[in-house]
Formats: sequence, structure tokens, C-alpha cells
Amino acid sequence: MRNAGRPEDDESELIRRARHGDREAFGALVQRYQQRVVGVARSLVHNPDDAVELGQETFIRAYQNLPSFEGRSSFSTWLYRIASNLAIDWRRRESRYPVAHGEEAENELRKIPSGQGDSFRAVVRDETNYKVRQALKQLTPEHRQVILLREMEGLSYEEISEILDCPKGTVMSRLHYARSHLRSLLKDLEAE
Repeated sequence: MRNAGRPEDDESELIRRARHGDREAFGALVQRYQQRVVGVARSLVHNPDDAVELGQETFIRAYQNLPSFEGRSSFSTWLYRIASNLAIDWRRRESRYPVAHGEEAENELRKIPSGQGDSFRAVVRDETNYKVRQALKQLTPEHRQVILLREMEGLSYEEISEILDCPKGTVMSRLHYARSHLRSLLKDLEAE
């Protein structure tokens, strides 16, 4: 019987079994981390469909490279690093603004004022969100990535350092620059 009180032991066992070809064990790891991996990808590519695809690719890569997972960092950090690198590569390849579709297109349609409810407030909120997204797009990929991992995903400096494979001081420096740059890009929002 497994000890439900110690999920890290359970995780170690799942990783061990998955390394030996147990697909059910790897499936349990996928279930455990799928939402967070897709969240990391989405924070970098801003498109839910692409984020899901990148999440799937992350788990394919993780399964293929499971024998090389050394356990120096946590399994989740290793997965987030894979997702992050795939998302950065995707952004480089796509170097264009994504076309709105799916949920994103529906959000754009909601911006059109209606006679029901407080549509003015909704339009202002959506316009603010749009301005923030546009400002984030103006950051370099490195600065956008660090601010999204910190502010959107709530990761610690140490976790971000592991994911990006760079010193903690670099993470802090990038975060400081990204916040300063965003403040200057969004200064008109403060006046409103």
C-alpha cells in the first residue's frame, strides 16, 4: 500500500516505473503536471491551442528523455524547462502575431458593447488586458519569460533559475528590467 501522505515518494516511484517502460506510471505523471505545463507554455505563447500542443510535445520529449533525468532538480522544474524551451523555439519560428481563434476570438467579440449589463466596465477591462498583452510582446523573450514565470505562474527565483538554467542574480536582474520596462510602457494606464 502506498503512503498517500508523501507525494514525493509516490513521484519517485512513478518516475522509476516510467523509466522501466510503465506507461501507466508516466500517465499518472502527465495527469499530475499537465495543467501547470500547459500554463507555462500558454504564458509564453498566449494561445490556448498552441499551448496545449506544446504541452503534449513537452510530455513526448520528457518520456523520450526520461533516462537522462538525473533528479538534480525537481521533476516539475525539469518539465517546466522543457516546456519553456519549446515555447521559446515556437515563438522564434512563428515570429508573427498569432491570429485570434477559439477562446481568444470569443474574448475579442465580447469587447463589443451590448445593451445588457455593465458593458463599459467590461470594455475597459478588456482594453487594459489588451494593452498589457501588447506591452509584454514588446519585451525580449528572455524578459517576458521571466516576468510571466514569476508573476503569472508564481514561481520562486530559484525555480525560475533552474528552469532557465541561469544564475538567480540573472533572473532577478531580468525581472527588475522587465518590470521597469513594463511600467514605462504602461504609464498611460496609471493616468486613467
